[in-house]
Amino acid sequence: MPERKGEDILAGIGTLEGNTRLLVNRLDAFRKENEALKSELASLQEVLRSMKLPGGTTPSHGGAVKEMTGTVPYAEKLQVKQKLVLILQKIEMELRNGHTL
Repeated sequence: MPERKGEDILAGIGTLEGNTRLLVNRLDAFRKENEALKSELASLQEVLRSMKLPGGTTPSHGGAVKEMTGTVPYAEKLQVKQKLVLILQKIEMELRNGHTL
């Protein structure tokens, strides 16, 4: 009987070690995903900050300044920017709280 109890304990320890390994692997994957999401959020924030809504100019990829084109009304542009800000704030809050998106 004591032999059986020892085998049960060893089996339990083996299961615990396996589960621990799985959890560590998942945690590592979540950390990598979190870093990627933080990087994407930073990129989106940079794009949002660089937007010039009054119909002025925006920096292009080459660093030169180019005129905005189109006939989108200022109020609509402002509304889009506000929605983007809200989306970015929600993403940032979820990242800080450790929730997945």
